[in-house]
Amino acid sequence: MTQYLAFDIGGTNLKYALLNNAGKIIEHDKVPTPADDLAAFLKEIYKIADHYQGQFEGIAFSVPGKVDTKTNTVYFGGSLPYLDGVNFQRLVGDKYLVPVGVENDVKAAALAELWLGELKGINNGAAIVLGTGIGGGIILDGKIWRGSHFQAGELSFMQTEGDKSGFDRFGCTYGSAVKMIESVNKLIGNSDLKDGYAAFDAINKGNAEAQKILERECKEVATIIFNIQSVVDLDKFVIGGGISAQPKVVETINKQYDLITNEVPFIAKMLTRPKIVRAKFMNEANIYGALYALLLKLNGEEE
Repeated sequence: MTQYLAFDIGGTNLKYALLNNAGKIIEHDKVPTPADDLAAFLKEIYKIADHYQGQFEGIAFSVPGKVDTKTNTVYFGGSLPYLDGVNFQRLVGDKYLVPVGVENDVKAAALAELWLGELKGINNGAAIVLGTGIGGGIILDGKIWRGSHFQAGELSFMQTEGDKSGFDRFGCTYGSAVKMIESVNKLIGNSDLKDGYAAFDAINKGNAEAQKILERECKEVATIIFNIQSVVDLDKFVIGGGISAQPKVVETINKQYDLITNEVPFIAKMLTRPKIVRAKFMNEANIYGALYALLLKLNGEEE
């Protein structure tokens, strides 16, 4: 089978894998992502690609930021601002004489679910990834929807409460899984504010205040799902991100969604309720999605 090299570029780790075109991972590993230097970043990419040279026929990237998939250029770069303006075909593909595909990280997660996960066979659906903010990948008519300016799915920018201001209006406090974990750990007196296990231990053991923090987070997500459903009428939403591994998260999002729709009886009757489930893929989602985006491009199924 044809093999490809895929990279998931995150703010902390640079994950990579050698896969075949059926999505079977042959080898995978990770290295720390260079913090603030493009030259150091490219050095790591070249080192990995050199190791596998001759074993792959294309290279796929999942990256933070806005991605022009037609030119394989990244803009802004999210947590890695040195990626702003980087053209991966020119800097990587031309060096190894192979085609390159580049996809936004959250859209890659949605594509992974569309290819081999919970959105397989779904024509209209969405993946919502909970992390520092809320990211979204929307599937319409069986294809990822990127929008006119490659920025569809920036769900953190949706304004859902009138009394929020500044960064809080844009998913940096309300709706942020990271901030939610920090809030619970502060509540229970845990000095490690990033300790998700301790935070959910408190929630699962019935700490009333910790449960309220989770409910506030899930209400924000449920409100966003409700707004999307009102506009594009999807069949299924899958919830990804690290905290989605906790059953309580999807359970509470479903509960909050029902509370929102049942506030006005005719809305519950008029709006068909979508399924809301946990995503199939966790840590490997962006690797699979990046490869699928490249395969679609090579098959002429994406413009």
